[in-house]
Amino acid sequence: MAPVLQIEKIESGYGEVQVLWGISLEVEAGKLTTIVGANGAGKTTTLRTAMGSVRPWHGRIFLEGEEVTRLSAHAKAGRGLVLVPEGRQLFPTLSVEENLEMGGYSTRARKRQRANLERVYELFPRLKERRKQRSSTLSGGEQQMLAMGRGLMQEPVVLMIDELSLGLAPVLTQQLFLTLKSLRGQGITIVLVEQNVHLALALSDYTYVLAEGRVTIQGESRQVAQMDEVRRAYLGL
Repeated sequence: MAPVLQIEKIESGYGEVQVLWGISLEVEAGKLTTIVGANGAGKTTTLRTAMGSVRPWHGRIFLEGEEVTRLSAHAKAGRGLVLVPEGRQLFPTLSVEENLEMGGYSTRARKRQRANLERVYELFPRLKERRKQRSSTLSGGEQQMLAMGRGLMQEPVVLMIDELSLGLAPVLTQQLFLTLKSLRGQGITIVLVEQNVHLALALSDYTYVLAEGRVTIQGESRQVAQMDEVRRAYLGL
């Protein structure tokens, strides 16, 4: 079966500074693929380049077998490639429900906006309780739930999540990872960039390890977790 998302020999960066050096990834439908690595390894840039907020210098990107390399981020979102960005990037003066509705703007999702809203509220009951509250008044964990919910409102073909647990207490991190497990069980394809390597490897199906803008290790997560170099560098073992 062809990968639902394929990143082929991508090079990109910011200004004259190159960050990615020939990155290639394949994401299988219904699987959770994680990208780990040290700070500055190129993890976030990989997601931003796939999304189109950073333009690739070289290489190609395919979504469901169609090349989307030069499409805008808006156009890619309309085709179901969705990014939950680092830092959440919510609309602070809008309510929880208004933020969610902003996620359901695309043609593919607009017809089912109400059903998708109820689905998000079922997944995150706390958001339903606070649906009239301004997003800026939410806790960090609630804001991350809202960012994920807004992404799900877009009916993603691939849901990319950048630093799910950043700045969150361990108990909230555990809750959100349980939510990821539930989403994967529903058949949603997920790409996760995550600083908590222990949890990322435990939950995911396939792992890419990045260093200095290159893929240095890849494989099934349970096998990667047993590699000595990964255990030393990322698991503290």
